[in-house]
Amino acid sequence: MVSGLLAAVLIVSCNSGSELPSLNETFARNDKSPFGTYAAYRMTSQLFYYNDVKTWKTPLEKSLNDNYDSSSFYINISKNFYLSAKDLDAMLSFVNRGNSMFISSQYFDTAFFKTIDIPAKQPSVLFEDFIADKLRPTDVQLQPAYYFDSSLFGYFYLPLNNSFDVHSTANIKVLGNNEDGKPNFVLVFYGKGRFYLHCEPRVLGNYFMLQKDNYKYLQHLFSFITSVPEHVFWDDFYNKRNTPPSEEEGRSGLSVLLQYPAMAWAFWLTLLLLLLYILFGSKRRQRIIKPLASNENTSVAFTETVSRLYLQKKDNRNIADKMITYFYEQIRNQYFLNTNQVNEEFISTLSRKSNAPQEETAKLFGTIHKVQQSVEVSDQQLLLLNHQIETFYKHNR
Repeated sequence: MVSGLLAAVLIVSCNSGSELPSLNETFARNDKSPFGTYAAYRMTSQLFYYNDVKTWKTPLEKSLNDNYDSSSFYINISKNFYLSAKDLDAMLSFVNRGNSMFISSQYFDTAFFKTIDIPAKQPSVLFEDFIADKLRPTDVQLQPAYYFDSSLFGYFYLPLNNSFDVHSTANIKVLGNNEDGKPNFVLVFYGKGRFYLHCEPRVLGNYFMLQKDNYKYLQHLFSFITSVPEHVFWDDFYNKRNTPPSEEEGRSGLSVLLQYPAMAWAFWLTLLLLLLYILFGSKRRQRIIKPLASNENTSVAFTETVSRLYLQKKDNRNIADKMITYFYEQIRNQYFLNTNQVNEEFISTLSRKSNAPQEETAKLFGTIHKVQQSVEVSDQQLLLLNHQIETFYKHNR
């Protein structure tokens, strides 16, 4: 029988190896191990598909701060449901306005039970630890008086014997029982809202949810909820709290520090000295340094000087060769064309890439050819070459 359990929990585990998955009851929404609530969280998102299920990762005191909803639904699945005094006040105010809270836990805060007039006796918890000899088929059932589907929902594991010590009254309705027929799911009316209390969180774990038709159990648990809640909140905080909150919890480090007189005096004195240092040390301690003038770009002036030297010497041949060499270099770098062979195909390709008319481009290379073949270059030829090259550049821009 134990081997059958091991095979079953392997199915719902995210582990791909052959080792037995963790049986820790984390009840975390992203945990795919047997007692995580990955399946329940995904099913809840589908059941309330018209709502974005929001995850809360802080105590109720902070999560419910500035919350004024009146028809929302809160879900908590945890092993222990410990509350601080402020958490309790926040949740009671939340439900009193008309909201609903579903809480599935093995242990409930006694102050919470006392406030909602439920006997302070905790749910009976048998076989708390994993004992292989105690494993057997076990099941839970919903009350036929409230649910049309009163079939048994079960699996093979530790017995589902948790129960509440309550009976149906005007303010309390028993909605479900354990295998012994004792209440394990109750509805408590409070103010304008409702508490749905469930003491078998194991049946909301992945292992139980993926057995046969057990997914219907979760659907039935939530069937009493308003069809379209204002918001749906999934609590992912209390499943990690395994001890009652201490008095220091929720207080900032500064508030804890200031409760000791000596430390408080040291803190305020340090703060005062820091303010004085900022006040008197903010004055300038040296004269303003004038900004240095930036270096001028003398490249253009140098080029003009060299050009004037060439013109004064009437060395048109040298000037024309440099103009042609620079022009060819521009063509190779900008259009990636080989200038070693200048033919009709080259001229056509260059004209198309540069947006220059093909006829003007052909005349330009005709002038270049004549200049290169001439022994001497006249002023008219040099000016014509310069004009045609500048015209080509204008088309390119």
